[in-house]
Amino acid sequence: MYYTFAGKIKFPSHLYKIKKTESDSSSFDICLRKLVIKNNPDVSDFINKTVDTQTFNPYNVSIFITNNLTDIDNLQDNKSEFIVNLRNVNNTKRINPFLRAINKKLIMGGVYAGSFENLRERSRRLRKKYKYIPNIIVLTGDFFIFRVFTKLPILRKLYPLITRERNRVISFTEMLGRLSYCGFEMLNMTEINNTLHFVVKKTNLPSQNPEPNYGMVFKMSRIGKNGKRIYVYKLRTMHIYSEYLQKFVYENFSLKEGGKFNDDFRVTEYGRILRKLWIDELPMFVNFFKGELKFIGVRPLSEHYLSLYDQETRDKRLKVKPGLFPPFYADMPKTIDEIQQSENKYIDSYLAHPIKTDLIYFYKIVKNIVFKKARSN
Repeated sequence: MYYTFAGKIKFPSHLYKIKKTESDSSSFDICLRKLVIKNNPDVSDFINKTVDTQTFNPYNVSIFITNNLTDIDNLQDNKSEFIVNLRNVNNTKRINPFLRAINKKLIMGGVYAGSFENLRERSRRLRKKYKYIPNIIVLTGDFFIFRVFTKLPILRKLYPLITRERNRVISFTEMLGRLSYCGFEMLNMTEINNTLHFVVKKTNLPSQNPEPNYGMVFKMSRIGKNGKRIYVYKLRTMHIYSEYLQKFVYENFSLKEGGKFNDDFRVTEYGRILRKLWIDELPMFVNFFKGELKFIGVRPLSEHYLSLYDQETRDKRLKVKPGLFPPFYADMPKTIDEIQQSENKYIDSYLAHPIKTDLIYFYKIVKNIVFKKARSN
């Protein structure tokens, strides 16, 4: 049951009760502070520093402390201007449907404030909670149950039974990716009392792409010949949902030599090792045998990365099939402009003399990789 006061600002009755005699003129800011002042006043300060709460119509603001999807569903569609949830999403049984529901209730440009516990803070909490038990036992058990079980096909079926899908492990990257996948853009994020609090804005409807799986082998959406969308197989070297953060990373991190993102936080520690040894790209041979990639050819790019190219290069790329080994390893360009020049030169040559061109580039690529230790990080 929800109490409605101060301009229909809603909150669970067990969290805080505002007297029924309280004036309807009470602001959203006042109600928010009353809800969190006893436990964490920094949360309301953070929200107020991020957005001007006085600009929201209090009749279109809702404050929750819930992981129950039904509570969100009770709101009207495309009506809310601001939704605040004071409970971590780690204990939400179905995170994406929960975020999709919030997106559905908000107007375009509406704001959502929430929180989660990331990997680092989870480790700190477990060490503190089980301080009389060797850390390696606690952290190893937590790692296998909450992280390994979600990635292995057989054990994945046992995961909901063992954990009831509660106390979920969420990395910083995964949370940002889930928010982007569900149509939100980050406005601000901060750590308060070992919990990451965020404020996001609805900028799109949720993605219609299939949800990524947690397995080590996964598919990435790429643009193939004639603009056909293909799904390239790779070993996972990034946190899940990383593919939905390309725009965010591009806007906040510079490109380094070779056209890759500088200091890409999405890559895991074991992922850096797999990339260095080229193991992560072995599953792409599946695409080769399916006829979606050829041996030598331009790198298969995502829709966002392709948008960084000039129109002439984009149009030219659509004329040829992408490949396992790109001309990058033959020319070793350092900037995105040089990468485009390298690809244009390859495509022009390939369209005129396909077999001869691929043989020449194959020789150059092998020479650079074997003898000059060419790598793309």
